[in-house]
Amino acid sequence: MAGIADLAPLTIAAGDLAAAFIPGAGMVGASLTHRGDELLGQRGGVEAYVERGSTFGIPLLYPWANRLSGTRYGDVDLTDAPRVRLDPNGLPIHGLLHAWPDWQVLEHTDDRLRARADLTDLAGFPFPHALEQHVHLTAATLSIATMVRATGEAAVPVSFGYHPYLATTDADRLEVPACTHVALDDRGLPTGATEAQPARTIALADAELDDLYTGLAHPPAFTLVRPERRVTVTFDHGYPVAQLYHPPGQGLLAIEPMTAPTNALVTREGLQTVAPGGTFLATFSITVDAPPTIPS
Repeated sequence: MAGIADLAPLTIAAGDLAAAFIPGAGMVGASLTHRGDELLGQRGGVEAYVERGSTFGIPLLYPWANRLSGTRYGDVDLTDAPRVRLDPNGLPIHGLLHAWPDWQVLEHTDDRLRARADLTDLAGFPFPHALEQHVHLTAATLSIATMVRATGEAAVPVSFGYHPYLATTDADRLEVPACTHVALDDRGLPTGATEAQPARTIALADAELDDLYTGLAHPPAFTLVRPERRVTVTFDHGYPVAQLYHPPGQGLLAIEPMTAPTNALVTREGLQTVAPGGTFLATFSITVDAPPTIPS
């Protein structure tokens, strides 16, 4: 586990919003508050994230989101890669950068944070590149831009995503845009079967979700409706795939932007690449809409 000093959060604020990110724990978004109320699911917090990869807040899943069908993709064998974590079915899950300690902070102002990771020699992902995360906060919106710049002679596959957890109650509803539902097998891998679904509203009290979606309306936007505020996650650019995760009894919902479908590093379906010297950019945002406060 990283030292306590390495887990110091960097905060930004604007209007009624404040956010904290921890460069020493993989640039995880540890907090997002609106008028002092925490909007993110905390689960075990940063200690559990660092010690055993138990996600919370807004973690980056890199270089693949979700899971792979095995420990090999293309010519890469993950068997001995030191940062691979396996799900209960023995499948590699959530990539290789959980709690990655080697982020360099490039900029930190009142409302902006920019950091970079040099991934020239990442075991399990032999495609030299630089990764940057740009965070910007306005009075209503947190935006996270992620850039991949290929620095070597090999093209870099793009299959990452984020796992933003929103804190929920049984009274909440989720507005979901029109999309295509992708059937998953009992290991969480796509079966190839799909079904078009219209826009709809889901009552979270009755919903257990772990579902994959493509064919999203543009721009894809999912809104968590609560009595006191609406929280909208928008896939602004570069995220054509979504996963919704709402486990029973945990009081949280993940609306996950993904640059490629689950298992794309293996199947190559929907997989983009960054040519040597090129750059890939993806951005998503979380917007809070609430009635103005009335001075007492």
